[in-house]
Amino acid sequence: MKVLVVDDHAVVREGMAAVLRQLRPDAEVLLAHDAASGMALAAANPDVELVLLDLMLPDVVGLAALEDFGREHPALPVMVLSSSEAPDAVRGALELGAMGYVPKSANPETLLAALRLVLSGEVYVPPFMVRAPAQATAAGPLTERQVDVLRLLAEEVPNKEIAYRLGLSEKTVKAHLTAIFRTLGVSNRAQAVAAAGRYPSA
Repeated sequence: MKVLVVDDHAVVREGMAAVLRQLRPDAEVLLAHDAASGMALAAANPDVELVLLDLMLPDVVGLAALEDFGREHPALPVMVLSSSEAPDAVRGALELGAMGYVPKSANPETLLAALRLVLSGEVYVPPFMVRAPAQATAAGPLTERQVDVLRLLAEEVPNKEIAYRLGLSEKTVKAHLTAIFRTLGVSNRAQAVAAAGRYPSA
């Protein structure tokens, strides 16, 4: 497994590398201190499986780096690491295609759980989003297609099979799951199914 960590703090980079090697002892961890060097490493290493990306970098601020990675490497999963625990920041990152959002205050066990989830193709949403007010987490009613995805989710159908049944790509299914989690204010599939009845469908 090859993972790219992009953060301007050496302590954070090394800490992430240690956690990754705890998850996969044979993990190869690439380290970048800013967005430009991170983009260069991603371009030079097409076998990178995951990017851990800080949102506050010396050369790019906010979500711009996430947008850049999404544009240049659309198939590469990116998980955001951030000191911010603002719900708007989480929603903004997920809307731009992040596969997860982990606050830097998270303990190693939480980070490991998030990494396992994202590497399995799921989306990680931090638990504090579930506790956020409904008006902050609900982005409106679910669309008809999201309801279809949620129905299959309730049947414990895996993403690949959902994509096949609905005639979608797996990436599109993951995007729908991200939107569903955000709308329902939940952090995993089981919570999404349990919370679905509280929100109107299209």
